[in-house]
Amino acid sequence: MTDGPEQEESPLRFPCEFPIKIMGREAEDFDAHVRAIVDRNIGPPDLLEFRRRESRNDRFVSITATVRATSRVQLDTLYRELTADPRILFVL
Repeated sequence: MTDGPEQEESPLRFPCEFPIKIMGREAEDFDAHVRAIVDRNIGPPDLLEFRRRESRNDRFVSITATVRATSRVQLDTLYRELTADPRILFVL
């Protein structure tokens, strides 16, 4: 048996609904920018919900994207791309 990302134990059972919270500075195109990254990794049919919330002072925005994930590798790839993006401050 090989030890690779696909073989690691995970508490998640795939496919599953998985919420990802993405935070960044308020910008007119921030939502579209984040959505493009999610779509590239998940695909529009598996984006189940996309909610936006502004901070109290309107300087920051958080987006919760709930996706139908098919594997841990898919989630890891999405997380890596989101966290590498300079416009995104935090990903939970």
